[in-house]
Amino acid sequence: MKQRGRHRRRKRGQALRAFLAGTALALTGAATLISASQATSGTDPGALKPLSSPASLSDLRLSEEPLAGAAADGPARPVGVAAVLADADRSLSPAADCPGADRSALPVAPAATRAHCWDETGTASWRTGAVTTSGDADDDGRWGANRVILSGWSDQRGHSRVAFVDADDPDHLTYTWVTLTVPARGEPAGRPLVSALTGMVWYQDKLLVTAADGRGLYVYDLDRIRRVSAGAATAPPARGDRYTLPAVRSYRLTGARIGALSLDRSTTPDSLVASESVPADADRPTRLWRYALDDDPSGAGLLGTGAQEAYETKAAGVRGVLAHHSRWYLARAAGEHGTLWRQDGDGARAARCGTDETYLCWSGPAQSLSYWEESGEVWSQSGRMLFSLPLATIDRALG
Repeated sequence: MKQRGRHRRRKRGQALRAFLAGTALALTGAATLISASQATSGTDPGALKPLSSPASLSDLRLSEEPLAGAAADGPARPVGVAAVLADADRSLSPAADCPGADRSALPVAPAATRAHCWDETGTASWRTGAVTTSGDADDDGRWGANRVILSGWSDQRGHSRVAFVDADDPDHLTYTWVTLTVPARGEPAGRPLVSALTGMVWYQDKLLVTAADGRGLYVYDLDRIRRVSAGAATAPPARGDRYTLPAVRSYRLTGARIGALSLDRSTTPDSLVASESVPADADRPTRLWRYALDDDPSGAGLLGTGAQEAYETKAAGVRGVLAHHSRWYLARAAGEHGTLWRQDGDGARAARCGTDETYLCWSGPAQSLSYWEESGEVWSQSGRMLFSLPLATIDRALG
């Protein structure tokens, strides 16, 4: 496996201390006005309810589907993540240099300790999606020698791409775009993946992303990124991006729709955590569940197809999910600001803010959550802001 740090290695050092350093970003503003939909999102969802019936679990079973046919690599050899990072051609701006309208999407409480905004020129017609990091890929927090953040985006047509962010220097993040593709008969280079990237997890050398409105998952091999030739850079499927990444595996979910994904390293084996896509105004609970992941380098048994654990929550409109030990963290959308709930079998907690002590303190619109275990940080993005804060800070704010 190329560019991979030794699995299960843990390092603490000067680079990590620098990565964690920083002053919290103070956010001020008027008290939040709560609409009817916001009030629903601010309602206490209570304790998680375990699901164990065969009927409930069968809805969450994945089935692997054959792809139409993998595209040939062509004359150029595939490249890995390090080569893409070395070719970064864009930079994110630090929060202090970002427009106030962008910064308003950041959480009010707890506040982000790091935040950057995306280049407006390259993202004007695109919507932010899920985030994952090299902290998911390997528990030493690196991919080879690099710290990396992957940020998913989709345009109005649903075409998807991922920003590969070089995060080695926490004060200067650079990136370049990689278009996600899927095999298609009669199209040697494949076609663009058409899907909002609401869920995305990087595990070892594989990237798992949501597809088909949450009814499927595609798997990508990060050692098989393709550099687009100069003559094909403006043609489909690249559409101006300099790299493409073809899918190598596909799964289908028949009884539910996945709304968000994350990785949980607190389980044995590591597990893929999922939340169901349920509209905020739906009058039914949301299911949360996990699949076992295999660290076999061959990837032959990458993902267990049956849910290992499942729950129901009264929270709806869940856009981000995170699980760590027995605690589940749910980011819910609610307009200008959302809510971040922590739930377990005993109840639910959320931070309060503003003069009216509202629960609507999280980013808006809320997006995916990714826990970088080696550094202790949770990463997310909202609007054009990419941000992080320690999980310990979240827990203190939630009480």
